[in-house]
Amino acid sequence: MGYGIRLSLAEREALDGLRFRTPSADVFRNCLILLMSDSRDTIASIAGRLGCATATVARIRRLYRMGGIGALHPTKPPGRRSRATPAYLKKMKRVVDTNPMKLGYGFSVWSATRLAAHMAKETGIHFSDDQMRRLLHQVNYSFHRPSTPSKANATRPPTKRPAAS
Repeated sequence: MGYGIRLSLAEREALDGLRFRTPSADVFRNCLILLMSDSRDTIASIAGRLGCATATVARIRRLYRMGGIGALHPTKPPGRRSRATPAYLKKMKRVVDTNPMKLGYGFSVWSATRLAAHMAKETGIHFSDDQMRRLLHQVNYSFHRPSTPSKANATRPPTKRPAAS
């Protein structure tokens, strides 16, 4: 029975260099898988020692054989594109910077719910309150819930300060 991957000295040094240079834990693990494969460890023993699946070890070996050291970097999995296009985010930033009263609303502070409703009316794209908060965070806006006065303070008449003597 043959063993996994036979590495030249230059390949070992390149993998070691990448392993110690990378900030990615996945790339570090992938380099270790290959280095351990060169030292005649089995797929099962490598997976056991690194705490990953045997399929991961086999996949990393296959990727290295097909693409070399560049194939050790994980690729972003494809996913659905966000409905919040750059144009939508730009419009949202412009709206957030505008006082709602100037747009004809009877309030002066945007909430995530109000902003989502306004943006849905303007663009036809509706996002939930939680997603609107994530979008605000994505464009570097912090979101704070508006404070409401307590009942005790709302019913108490304002007090006058005594005149200075």
